Amino acid sequence: MLNEKLNEILDTLSNIILGKPEQLKLALVCLLAQGHLLIEDLPGMGKTTLAHALAKILGLEFQRIQFTSDILPGDITGSSIYKRSNESFEFHKGPIFTQVVLADEINRASPKSQSALLEAMEEGQVTADGNTYELPNPFFVIATQNSFHQIGTYPLPESQLDRFLIRITLGFPEREFERKLLSGNDSRKQIAQLQAKISTDELKTAQRNIEEITVSEALYDYLQDLIDATRESNQWSHGLSPRAGLSVLKASKAWAFLQEREFVIPEDIQAVWCAVTEHRLLNESMDKSYGKGFSNPVKNLLQQVAIPR
Repeated sequence: MLNEKLNEILDTLSNIILGKPEQLKLALVCLLAQGHLLIEDLPGMGKTTLAHALAKILGLEFQRIQFTSDILPGDITGSSIYKRSNESFEFHKGPIFTQVVLADEINRASPKSQSALLEAMEEGQVTADGNTYELPNPFFVIATQNSFHQIGTYPLPESQLDRFLIRITLGFPEREFERKLLSGNDSRKQIAQLQAKISTDELKTAQRNIEEITVSEALYDYLQDLIDATRESNQWSHGLSPRAGLSVLKASKAWAFLQEREFVIPEDIQAVWCAVTEHRLLNESMDKSYGKGFSNPVKNLLQQVAIPR
């Protein structure tokens, strides 16, 4: 029953974001694995549309934060306001206190404001004036960022990038799908008409089921071999961390779950490998601009490391 609903979600999203089935599946995998999603692309490619559609179809509370150069940390997490009536400060929660947060154009904000998301994304809580405030459960951050070569962007630091389980890019649509857009496929109207396809309890159940997906010793060896290959290569300044390995494992389990399997196979790891690891293997000597000199070295590892038999 759950898998039927998840497949229905993917089918519905495919009618809004045309011709991008793999990216849609990776986005859903990210949320099912209780991660955070980073969507990087040029403006006007459908990043915000995808975030809106995901929140609406999952039936979750949603807030959008438009990141700009003058946004302050308090604009994101909230701030304490002095109340003269009782001569005390009262914390007013910011827009981050919701189930799905769209951090739109996150790399247009200063590093100080970007860092306001760090604790929330990692710990599921916000600390202000010595007090800790729990965030809702589930809690997902869907961040969009424009390409690094665009004017007015601040590259996310590695510590911030590492908080995102998966990074995807949408890219230009193929000609046939762009024709549908040009001829009146209005995604905004479609999103307005979307109904939730799954309840919050069902979503939490799916997340618990994913944690129970089994992994064989041979698959652990395969994953460790891939991780070791990044550490031994001279293509990056450093290899993948243990947390990155855990991220690949979580995403692989979620991918297997969408395939209606109770165990992980090598193809599951391969399906999520690039989306989970590329943004964690940045190298200052490599071109960071969108679509250039970045994906191939990571993907090539899948051909270089032997699959267990």
